[in-house]
Amino acid sequence: MDNEGMMSMTRHDRLIPLALALGLTYSLGALHADEKRHITLGSTTSTEQSGLFAAIVPQFREATGIDVRVVAVGTGQAFEIGRRGDADALLVHDAEGEAQLIADGYASERLDVMVNDFVIIGPSDDPADIAEADDALDAFSRIAAYGSPFASRGDDSGTHRAEQRLWHAAGIEAADGWYRELGSGMGATLNTAAAMDAYLLSDRASWLTFDNRQGLAILFEGDDALVNPYASLLLDRERHPHLKHGLAEQWHRWLVSEQGQAAIADYAIDGEPLFFPNAETQ
Repeated sequence: MDNEGMMSMTRHDRLIPLALALGLTYSLGALHADEKRHITLGSTTSTEQSGLFAAIVPQFREATGIDVRVVAVGTGQAFEIGRRGDADALLVHDAEGEAQLIADGYASERLDVMVNDFVIIGPSDDPADIAEADDALDAFSRIAAYGSPFASRGDDSGTHRAEQRLWHAAGIEAADGWYRELGSGMGATLNTAAAMDAYLLSDRASWLTFDNRQGLAILFEGDDALVNPYASLLLDRERHPHLKHGLAEQWHRWLVSEQGQAAIADYAIDGEPLFFPNAETQ
């Protein structure tokens, strides 16, 4: 082989690894860019376990190219995640806590997204006769007076906070012996209540998706005190400048858009809707 041929091969051999290196750098850069096209959402076990996110997140991702990675915890824990700046947005259900997060400067905007309701569940033979109650406070009073076992999530979730407000409004101090604080999520609390024939407060979506009902049944529902609204919160840009505020705002706005509200309304189990869109956005 002449010198010109050897020089040509040398140049060629040098170009191959250079091209491979450039291609790898481009691929890694594209992968890194794709990795950034997601947000972390702090939300509740009820929304996650109900299957809602599995239904609506793919529609949001198709519309925007942004994925949503859900950290499902109790609402109280979701607030703490927001305070620490460990999530880009929140979807929670405790209006008092939401207002406090904004007042404390950790969140900048709240939007009503959807609503469902709480139901009071108990053993189908209903020893405390709560099915005859005049309202939710009367139902709770009957449970306490009878001393029937009551299973509480006891986890500072939105459901637990709502339950505590009902006891307080009824003027009842939950007592040892009949009141069991479990410190667990909704699914585990439902399982425990089924095993011990206990009363409990549950969001309707969790109840509809719960298979291990055994002798439990919905015994009281329909009181205005049991309405359960969910809201989206944007976290504050100045407090947490490292968060993906632009992507989070797209999610926040999509939830109350015509497409987002339709996605929520369309999600049902056996033909029964689990969440209802916020009427003000319709």
